Amino acid sequence: MDDKSALLNQLRIDRGSASASPGNGKVWLGAAAAIVAVAVLAAWWWTRPGAVPVHVVAALARGEGGSAGAGSILDASGYVVARRQAAVASKITDRMVELDIEEGDRVKAGQIIAKLDDTNIRASLNAARAQVEFAKAGLAETQVNLTNAQRDYDRQKTLMQGRFVSQSVVDNAQTTVDALRAQLATQRSNVEVAQRNMNLAERNLEDTIVRAPFAGVVIAKSAQVGEIVSPVSAGGGFTRTGIGTIVDMDSLEIEVDVNEAYINRVQPNQPVDSVLNAYPDWKIPSHVIAIIPTGDRAKATVKVRVGLDLKDGRIVPDMGVRVSFLEDKKPAAHDQPRAEGVLVPSKALLRQGGKDVVFVLKGQKAQRRTVTLGGTVGDSRQVLDGVSAGESVIVDAPAELKDEAAVTVAKP
Repeated sequence: MDDKSALLNQLRIDRGSASASPGNGKVWLGAAAAIVAVAVLAAWWWTRPGAVPVHVVAALARGEGGSAGAGSILDASGYVVARRQAAVASKITDRMVELDIEEGDRVKAGQIIAKLDDTNIRASLNAARAQVEFAKAGLAETQVNLTNAQRDYDRQKTLMQGRFVSQSVVDNAQTTVDALRAQLATQRSNVEVAQRNMNLAERNLEDTIVRAPFAGVVIAKSAQVGEIVSPVSAGGGFTRTGIGTIVDMDSLEIEVDVNEAYINRVQPNQPVDSVLNAYPDWKIPSHVIAIIPTGDRAKATVKVRVGLDLKDGRIVPDMGVRVSFLEDKKPAAHDQPRAEGVLVPSKALLRQGGKDVVFVLKGQKAQRRTVTLGGTVGDSRQVLDGVSAGESVIVDAPAELKDEAAVTVAKP
């Protein structure tokens, strides 16, 4: 009986297990739907249009940039040069025993910068001085002999008047006086020659000392202690022909080659903005000194000298420089207000649809503006209409940038 009951229990259907199975399927179906939704959202997030990184610069009110409100009418490139520069050398050939300069040193006019070996020249000077003393001694001796001969002549002449001596004795005394006078003249010439030889030796001794010809800065040291220096090339290349190079920093100016087709835009005393390649954000006020009255046939250019109105230690010879020749500032008419506008970098300007446009940052979007342009001031351009002072304009805008596009300001 019990066995039959056990067999019947095994054949009985468990209703609780059957009801749990459909619930688990619904849970798995909901989880799968959530995973699909998250994947779709992630795909949309990664493929959505991103904000374009841009660089911005504030527009400047007219007069905050540029020089005296003048616009550039011509740009050119050139180099800083020194009008006063000297490669200092010795006046004689000798071995250098002392050198008192290094690159970058400032020297005064007449300052000793080097000394040469003066042993032989000093010995020659001592010999010349001794020769002068010897000539002076001979002159003194001749002077004494002449004085004695003159007294003897006067005595013999007196005796002849009393008929105590003959005429021949007087004549001999006269001859002796004349001979000593000639000898005295020779001795005086000998003293002068010896004096000149001594002066020459002193000059040679002075030439062993090399001095700075003017005040300036040493930009090159060309010799070392122990080397032979000479004013001319000699010795098969083992002789130095220079000691150092000195530049007068107060004589620095700019030389620019201007295309001859535009030289009519340049005038003497014309204002100029100069920008060194090493300091692109520093505008140096300058002016035209002169236009060199000759052209370069090979380059079809005319050289222009530009003077620097500001002296600064950052300006050194052979630096590259860009110059902007400015128009003269003209007074505005009393009956018409002068349109000043703002200054924006030239890199912010674009040409689209035949119009000049800029993109201005508004919130987190780029707003395209059509602008009216004025003159050029260095690297900036005058905008008469379309942009206000203080607004942030986008420079080097990417080609894909559109009006009202989302942007983000990139770090400089």
